[in-house]
Parts: sequence; C-alpha cells; structure tokens
Amino acid sequence: MIVRYFVYIMTNANNTVLYTGVTNNLEKRTLQHKEKINSSFTNKYKIGKLVYYEVFHSINDAITREKQIKAGSRKKKEILIKRMNEMWKDLSESFT
Repeated sequence: MIVRYFVYIMTNANNTVLYTGVTNNLEKRTLQHKEKINSSFTNKYKIGKLVYYEVFHSINDAITREKQIKAGSRKKKEILIKRMNEMWKDLSESFT
C-alpha cells in the first residue's frame, strides 16, 4: 500500500485567513475542518475551503514543506494558490 502525505492550505469564504496543515488523508481532514472537528483555529476563523495542496511520499518531506510554507509571507502563499487554483475554488468539491 502506498502512503501519501499532503500539505494543504485552506481558507474561509472571503479568503482572508489562510491555514496550512499536513495530513495523510486529505479528504478526511478537509471534512473535519468543514465540520469543525479537532481544530479550534479553523473553528474560530470559519476555515472550510481547500484551495491548495501538494503530495509527498515521505512524512518528513511533507513536514519540511509545511514549515516552509508556514514561514513564508501571505503573498508567497497566494502565489502558490493561484498557480494551482487561480479562482480560489474549493478543491474538495472534486472529492465527492
């Protein structure tokens, strides 16, 4: 079985707050954010829209990348998002 890890960025309806995380199950974790399970930050800021993700085969590589993204400016995060998802659509809608 191939295990994949995801670094992802989620935002709120107005794209004003960005949340970066890492998971081995992007669909499940996105749903948890949407349903306000296990994250007070995403609950507080109403984070529920997946706008960016990257796939890794190593948890260490994923964590390293997550730290790089978190350390970057908002502008750098916006550039990443726009390269993958110019319109900032909810990418999790393709899960269903």
